[in-house]
Amino acid sequence: MPLTIRDLPREKYVLPGNAACPGCPEAMGLRYVGMALGRKAILVIPAGCTSIIQGLHPGSGLSFPIINVAFASSDAVAEGVAVAKELLGEDGVVVVWAGDGATADIGFATLSGAAERNGNIIHICVDNEAYMNTGIQRSSLTPRGAWTTTTWKGKTEPKKNMPLIMISHGVPYVATASVAYPLDFIEKLRKAASLKGFKYIHLHAPCPTGWRFDPSETVEIARLAIETGMWVLLEAERGVITISAPSRPYIDKRRRKSVVEYLKRQGRFREIPEELVKEVEKEVDEYWTMILKLSSQQIQ
Repeated sequence: MPLTIRDLPREKYVLPGNAACPGCPEAMGLRYVGMALGRKAILVIPAGCTSIIQGLHPGSGLSFPIINVAFASSDAVAEGVAVAKELLGEDGVVVVWAGDGATADIGFATLSGAAERNGNIIHICVDNEAYMNTGIQRSSLTPRGAWTTTTWKGKTEPKKNMPLIMISHGVPYVATASVAYPLDFIEKLRKAASLKGFKYIHLHAPCPTGWRFDPSETVEIARLAIETGMWVLLEAERGVITISAPSRPYIDKRRRKSVVEYLKRQGRFREIPEELVKEVEKEVDEYWTMILKLSSQQIQ
């Protein structure tokens, strides 16, 4: 039976009065982690926005067991915790909750190492597409054309494709998710928790502060990313890729909304030149073509 909102627990894991920005997607995502895994979740959190959500006093913002670590060490620490729990015979799901910088840049070495060793952890990349906590600097997951404080004319390079990089590691499970589709994310979290070995989930997390949109529009912007094909929801079990239900209508390019509609809603793309918009549109089409070839799914 499909998961419904009535099936979800009501216990709060993101507590009232935390220091998250209005419309923060990380606070949303953490709520969904709590709904999916409950008290089994043990979070390993490198430096980032979630450090602010926690508050100055441990446990004041989040009701999870948490280990705060340096940028580059999160997956190594998490793997050690998972091994210790197994040796002690204790139950638990060890989750790395890391931003794009702590996943694709500074933390990539330990991430790749843990994946190669098939450590029994879940790595969640909370992708707000820049180093938001330290002043909105570009990361390798910042998309082409986006303004940041270090790409003030717009980033000229395309976004690194982390889901395919992690699939190439041969790990048991890789998935993408979105804060706009919590039930899809929760189902993927629970599936990941049921599997032994390394699991990677890439969560698209629009940031009102860094992306320059009204805080009330976080879910709307996240949903628009799916509807324009800019973000594709999928999962790969042992390398076999399947397009997830919310993205399936957009296998057919004719059903997708214009990429321009997504870009114009965000102030970070305010100065993007027309020729770069065409490059972004081309990237979307090429990515869909590649994913469909890998997944063998066709227009219905």
